[in-house]
Amino acid sequence: MTPTGLTRADLKEKGRRLLKKDGKQILLILSEERVYAIANRCPHEGYPLSEGTEGPGAVLTCNWHNWKFDLASGEALIGRDPVRTYKVEERSGEIYVDLSDPPPGRLCARALKGLDAAVADNDMARMAREVARLERAGFSAKTALVHAIAERNDHLENGMTHAHAAAADWLALAARASNDELRLAAMLEPLGHLAWDTQGADGFPYADGTAAWNARAFVEAVEAENEAAATAHVRGALEKRIPYAKMRPAFAEAALAHYADFGHCAIYVLKAGQLIERLGDDVALPVLLALTRMLVRATREERIPEFRGYSDAFKRWNGHGVATAEADGFVGLSIDAVLERTLSSSSRSPRELYDALLGAAAWNLLHFDLAVERATGNAIADNVSWLDFTHALTFANASRHLCEERGDLWPNALLQLALFVGRNKKYVTEQIDIDAWRARDRETFIAEEMATLYDHGIPEPIVACHRLKVLFALEDELTTAPEAPWADTMCAAVNRYLNTPMKRHHGLRIASQARDFVAKEG
Repeated sequence: MTPTGLTRADLKEKGRRLLKKDGKQILLILSEERVYAIANRCPHEGYPLSEGTEGPGAVLTCNWHNWKFDLASGEALIGRDPVRTYKVEERSGEIYVDLSDPPPGRLCARALKGLDAAVADNDMARMAREVARLERAGFSAKTALVHAIAERNDHLENGMTHAHAAAADWLALAARASNDELRLAAMLEPLGHLAWDTQGADGFPYADGTAAWNARAFVEAVEAENEAAATAHVRGALEKRIPYAKMRPAFAEAALAHYADFGHCAIYVLKAGQLIERLGDDVALPVLLALTRMLVRATREERIPEFRGYSDAFKRWNGHGVATAEADGFVGLSIDAVLERTLSSSSRSPRELYDALLGAAAWNLLHFDLAVERATGNAIADNVSWLDFTHALTFANASRHLCEERGDLWPNALLQLALFVGRNKKYVTEQIDIDAWRARDRETFIAEEMATLYDHGIPEPIVACHRLKVLFALEDELTTAPEAPWADTMCAAVNRYLNTPMKRHHGLRIASQARDFVAKEG
């Protein structure tokens, strides 16, 4: 206990006194004949509680934002964060205060409890405070992310989202930070995205059955959209400490069995592994349960009329097509035409055909017609934005990694990449000043654009995370194949994407399409 040099009589004079000791500011306050000691800084924004107003029932109000605190417990009666309290004793008339810090475990538990509330409220400022408290107590900010992923898992109706997929890249960006502020900013992004994606959602528990891991049975369960059976195999694998790397080929097969959810499935299978690598095995169960649910519930888009030619093309893949494979031969082709063109080059090495298709996708991205994004009278099917184009790159990057583990999946991946190329054909324009977007120094370009992400200023996590994922995919592809024929085109395309304002709210389009939809309901 630390002597304050103050007595009850000293407090009666003004009702409160401020004690400064060892870097702390402690407010001593006499309320209803009892002496209380609390941290002087309001846990909301740090304003001095010594300027607050005392009310009945030993309640103190911070006059800046009307937060109210129970002086005995420190709990926020109005507001969110509790204020720290200190044990007080009176000895021979003098007031003593226990200024020792609580045990680290208690501080960690307090911060994680506060983090739960912050994520549920989608309160980024409080998330930041709780993670900072966690770090001050000696714990890693990664502890917060592991906890939040597990805590919010039952709030994910359709399983894994970009919040998980981008988390792996935010962690990689945090590792590159030059100071703690930048590092923390990057670490907060996946927490905020998880809060955004789960706000208001509840009641989607995962089945708790267990089965011995069987890769074939897992793939069949996903194909049958049997989530309980698929998750049982995942639980069984983790109980036997089978690492995700051993399971990933089966996940890849399930993801690439269809043109699944516009390529998200393949992307998430890759990113799940990177996330587990960066956070540790403690996060494997919630991540893989969420991924499995996503695979089960994903749309199988080759079943819709636009992409129906895929299944027939896949059946006809025989590896005998001898045509050359160059990007120019794929640009401007319709979906069915690009599928045929891909089949005609099927004897080429997967890498050669991959480069040709990725080159065509790069051309499309560079030539995206902004009039499409800004249109207000288009059909719902034509609600296309930059993100529809960037998925060709992130899908390509993910599928390449998966196919390097499972070479038999190359036909799936290449034909699906062809779908991206053909689908985006009608949303491009040749009226682009290509020279204006060339990246003269690739490494400098990527590094400078990465640096903007620590303070991107974009309110929607889904938009910010696409910028991040595109840059990491581009960097990875260039590292793997720096002399690839598409390299300069893709850098210019990404440069244009990152530095062209995106229309992020479509109020008039939504209103127009709603009226049209209702008019046709009959």
